[in-house]
Amino acid sequence: MTTLTIKSYHINNVQLGEKNLVLETGSLTLSPKLLFFDHPLIEAITIKIIPPDSRNQFTNTIMDVIPLSAKALGSLGEGITHTLTGVYVLLTGVDTNGRQICNGGGSEGILAEQVAWGRAGTPADEDFLISFNVVLKADAWVSRAGPDAAHLACDQFCAVFRQQLRAFDPQVYTEKHVFDDHPRPNAKQVVLVKEVSGQGAIYDTRLFPTEPAGFQGSKSIIDMGCMPQLVTPNEYRDGIIRAMD
Repeated sequence: MTTLTIKSYHINNVQLGEKNLVLETGSLTLSPKLLFFDHPLIEAITIKIIPPDSRNQFTNTIMDVIPLSAKALGSLGEGITHTLTGVYVLLTGVDTNGRQICNGGGSEGILAEQVAWGRAGTPADEDFLISFNVVLKADAWVSRAGPDAAHLACDQFCAVFRQQLRAFDPQVYTEKHVFDDHPRPNAKQVVLVKEVSGQGAIYDTRLFPTEPAGFQGSKSIIDMGCMPQLVTPNEYRDGIIRAMD
């Protein structure tokens, strides 16, 4: 039997400041000038805060909506995960030619109109967003290396806050959810099949990262031959799959 415990810490305020700092008391301070990213395929990165009442603005295509979560104990699918609620990272991208980092069906436009707010996997109406917009070199989007560079840079940004989140006081959480994952030999055995992207470039899926919903340490489904992979319910809950399209 494995047990996954997810402890949530709610963020009430996100603001610009002198440090990149998240506190278990409910505030997150962002200082973009202290963050440095160097990659040959990346032209520029812009980081900004989008409060709940400021979503009526243009956004480049949305590559991912990422929760800030960190393993406090154990590996993905077991142990203890600390996660922030009330704030999400919004990864968006374009190249220097103005080509959106997507393969058809881009979500560029007015942000308020591009997201089904308040659904499973999407921010709520009252959540803060941290916009992480990547500008790739011209035509870098056409190969896997370009989108991978955007995801890697964003993951390195998230790691700054994951390191702090990991050390939060385990007794001051806002919510706590415990999921037991153990065999039930006399019950019906159910397998859910999830089809994921694995065609290359932007159509890719990553699995088995080192952090929940992370990129670093993950493996591309393409590099695994697009073969079926088995994950447990708790691994799925803990963010072991990262969609890249």
